[in-house]
Amino acid sequence: MTWNDDEAAWSSSGWTLVRRRGDEFADIAFHGRRVLRSVRLAVRDRDWNTLPLSVDEVRDEPGCLRLGVRASADPGGLEGELVARAEGDRLEIAVDLICTAAFETNRTGLVVLHPPRVSGRALGVDHPDGSSEATRFPDGISPHQPATDIVALRWTSDAGEMRMTFSGDVFEMEDQRNWTDASFKTYSRPLALPFPVRLAAGERVAQTVTIERVGPVPPPEPTGPAVIDLRTEGTAPSLGIAASTAPDPVEGVGDRAFPVDTVLVELDLASPAWRAALARAQRAGLPLDVRFVVDEQRPDALQDGVDALAGIEVRRVAAFRANGPARHVSDAETVAALRAASGRAGLRAPVAGGVRTHFTELNREHHRLPAGLDGLGFAITPLFHDVSTAQLVESVAMQRRVAEQAVRLSGGIPVDIGPIGLLPHVNAVATTAEPRPSQPDLRDGYGPALLPSTDPRQDAVELAAWTIASAAALIVPGVRSLTYFEEWGARGIRRPDGTDRPVAVAIAALAELGGHPALTGDSPDGSVWAVGALTPSGAVVLLANLGDRARDLEIRTPGGSTSVRLERSGWARIVLP
Repeated sequence: MTWNDDEAAWSSSGWTLVRRRGDEFADIAFHGRRVLRSVRLAVRDRDWNTLPLSVDEVRDEPGCLRLGVRASADPGGLEGELVARAEGDRLEIAVDLICTAAFETNRTGLVVLHPPRVSGRALGVDHPDGSSEATRFPDGISPHQPATDIVALRWTSDAGEMRMTFSGDVFEMEDQRNWTDASFKTYSRPLALPFPVRLAAGERVAQTVTIERVGPVPPPEPTGPAVIDLRTEGTAPSLGIAASTAPDPVEGVGDRAFPVDTVLVELDLASPAWRAALARAQRAGLPLDVRFVVDEQRPDALQDGVDALAGIEVRRVAAFRANGPARHVSDAETVAALRAASGRAGLRAPVAGGVRTHFTELNREHHRLPAGLDGLGFAITPLFHDVSTAQLVESVAMQRRVAEQAVRLSGGIPVDIGPIGLLPHVNAVATTAEPRPSQPDLRDGYGPALLPSTDPRQDAVELAAWTIASAAALIVPGVRSLTYFEEWGARGIRRPDGTDRPVAVAIAALAELGGHPALTGDSPDGSVWAVGALTPSGAVVLLANLGDRARDLEIRTPGGSTSVRLERSGWARIVLP
């Protein structure tokens, strides 16, 4: 299993970039100082799925890098050229595509990503009507677009003051930290316009982004050693795991106990297999965190679901709407129906709420949540816009920002984060029906197992370090529980044959911390993380290095300090007196 992305460096006239995964122009810098997280070509179908790009040709010419690219849909597709040109203080990135066969798209064009370190900095926006606006990149995670109707932007990057102009369409910006992406994204086709758009055969898509330095390069910021100060703050959250959604395995795969406190199970009450999913979740012998997905076309189904919980130890229960304006949200009407059904069934489990999907929906829709909830939850699946390992690693620091903002939104209600995994467990923006099994059993799996993609990094040794780092970022006061991955299957901590994946050891180490006074601290650079707890056996500290080189760390706790060397993409468990 390869964890690292395929990369190739390119430079000209003081500009440098990394061609990542063949088609993305990433880590764009001028004279060694970062300007942009990346510029890439995005082709999204009518359900917002990203079509993979094939790079058929690479030509490195003086001052110019040309990529022959192709995107295939079923039916439809595009082919053409993606070009980077550098001259002096200017870098131009252009795309010119021809639609080879008609298809429907929600977005096709260039996407620009600013790094999150620009948050709070001044931002100038030029509009198509010739007017200009002085604003700022948002500091807190913005639920809505920070800038719209963009033809040019002005800001100060690490390489100095920059001006960026756009042609070929009108652009707007969104705060991708909502999805734990480490970026502000500027993209075309404003979301207020209708979609999908049908591209006819022979239709052309041509866009250009031009970046120009217009101010001096600021002095470099000083760097210091990697020191992490851990402080005693709150209680380490309990650790859960999601029930497996994979197709039925060989007999006995679930016989071994899981080192967690809770099993999260999502029950789509419009699916013929929801009772089988509930029965499978019970096999672990652990309390359940039950999430109902409620179809308004079957009003009696929620009562059936709650009645089925009789005799089961339920840690908490929640319900989300399947459709409508409050889709994926525990709105007041849905929570009231859940409370009424629980009362009729004699179920005394705490009633939680929130959103079924990303923090994005919680940030935008929290006004729909009723008062008196016993918990507030959301999911984290960072490989939504971008499936690179760089995206996965950079998301960890954004997870800290998301957790802190969720705690502020909760108003004192305990926050439950999960499921946490790599790929989305539901397509939150699909315009077509959610896939469901056709049988009342689990021969085909259900839920995430019916989505079209899995991720081979689930088997990677490095995923263990990522999971430790993720938990270190998410363990902030007010977070009550974290739920990672699934029991077994393509998204599981165990393979379908029941053998442990490398990440299983990390899950066990994190579970050891739950319920004890937490030791938390900030990462000095977003690459190295530490978290711990004061247990009866001492201060247990978990360390993770997500960087591409070995790191020497100094870890300080209230009881003392220690120095540790961590290998690249490695993690360690240490016990201090």
